[in-house]
Amino acid sequence: MFAQAVSVASQKYPKTGSKEIKYGTAGFRSNADELDFIMYRMGLLAVLRSKDTKAAIGVMITASHNPVKDNGVKLVDPAGEMLAAAWEMHATALVNVPDASLDLALQDIVEKAKIDVGQKAFVIVGRDTRPSSERLRDAVLAGIGAVGGEVRDLGVITTPVLHYVVTCHNDGGQYGEATVKGYYQKISHAFVRLRASGASNGKYQPEILFDGANGVGALAMEEFAVHLGDSLKTTRYNKGEGVLNHMCGADFVKVQQKWPGGVPEKVEIRCVSVDGDADRVMYSYIDSGGVYHMLDGDKIATLIAGYLQELLSSSGLTLKLGLVQTAYANGASTAYIKEQLGVPVACAKTGVKHLHHEAQQFDIGVYFEANGHGTILFSPTAKKAIRDAAAKGNNPNAGKLSGLLDVINETVGDAISDMLVVETVLHAREWSAEDWNNAYKDLPNRQMKVTVADRSIFTTTDAERICVTPVGLQDTINKLVSGFSKGRAFVRPSGTEDIVRVYAEAATQEETDKLAVQVACAVHDQAGGTGDRSAILSSFA
Repeated sequence: MFAQAVSVASQKYPKTGSKEIKYGTAGFRSNADELDFIMYRMGLLAVLRSKDTKAAIGVMITASHNPVKDNGVKLVDPAGEMLAAAWEMHATALVNVPDASLDLALQDIVEKAKIDVGQKAFVIVGRDTRPSSERLRDAVLAGIGAVGGEVRDLGVITTPVLHYVVTCHNDGGQYGEATVKGYYQKISHAFVRLRASGASNGKYQPEILFDGANGVGALAMEEFAVHLGDSLKTTRYNKGEGVLNHMCGADFVKVQQKWPGGVPEKVEIRCVSVDGDADRVMYSYIDSGGVYHMLDGDKIATLIAGYLQELLSSSGLTLKLGLVQTAYANGASTAYIKEQLGVPVACAKTGVKHLHHEAQQFDIGVYFEANGHGTILFSPTAKKAIRDAAAKGNNPNAGKLSGLLDVINETVGDAISDMLVVETVLHAREWSAEDWNNAYKDLPNRQMKVTVADRSIFTTTDAERICVTPVGLQDTINKLVSGFSKGRAFVRPSGTEDIVRVYAEAATQEETDKLAVQVACAVHDQAGGTGDRSAILSSFA
């Protein structure tokens, strides 16, 4: 049945490498030179998934915040959500079989999913700006074509645009026009309407410095700027003149807690940094005393949740609002949202698909990872209640909620959409970045990476806050944490490479860094760490 697919695979995209690879939270991600056969097979899988769901499936070629030498691929399901768990297993199985068994592997998926192979298939493809992305796109298209799928290539776009277009295509345009142009127009026009009373307001000034990470987000912001006009002044940097994600972008700002390279240090002007595929956003600013401040996903989530709660209360709408975080959320943010705002908080495993699912348990679910990846979800009941209240014309706060519905990209974390929501809230509250930052004070925190021989030996529980295996490691972490005031630490394996991520908090930055190093050394010593241990010890010397 799949003879043509096998023939193309063996001739043009033969399997390379023998190490088993797994479809993780970000799909498949690796050095770009290792991905050609994987891309081809994901083209095949996308067609089968489309036949299975009788809907369009998305394929995004990107490695997000990874270095430029890497690339990756992830599939997008019909409603814009991440690939279903059962199909992650199919993806893993498909890329690991030898070329000679490819036909049988495809047939096995057909039988297990009970797919009507006569069903038409439609796949929507997008890619980021990496030099390898066009070549890898061709491999995906070859896979789609080998099994008779129809394709729509959107070219170089952000990940959020792909999710949006897939969603709109499959719901017949209810969410919006299923085009790249439709995406820009829907979000920007809604934002401009919310600014009808004027762009400046109190201490809020409509000006940002935009750090495009030398990636596709820079191109997207150029397009948005055309539609936004005078409602928001955006001076754009890292537009592609430098190396993708190098010393700039959302991941650099979050992990290094530093001002991004390539952006002038202007006092009291908000800097907005996105990542390589523009689905993460980080804010930062330099105060009048020259001190640097970072406002991450926790700060964004609490700002938005607090404003939504305010609008709900004043509009008389009785809808259940909740905030979803991960173990990476700063302890101070969790305390603030629970104790000061009174908004329920849920904790989910790392990965947007987990937060997205948890957020669906609320009428309005705000979810963000500390890295700046997140969005806001509204249930059908919530949307109807908001639209109905706004339509009466005598409830201005319901009108503001209705306007926000169109600024928010519910289909996935969207850096620029999220930025415009933040700007809307700051404008409404007449806040500067300093006002926002002063709502609560973060506990000092630090993230580190430890390279290990085999990440698969690590298992966790309690939304990844407790390490189950290797046995004994959690006991060591608990002992280390007990020696620090306000100490907290956890470890979790990467979903894409043999590294373990370490997170630590404590009362001071010095203690935090010391705790992070001690936990990282424990991982290295007790769990097969590779490389130079002394480098860990000297990390913050």
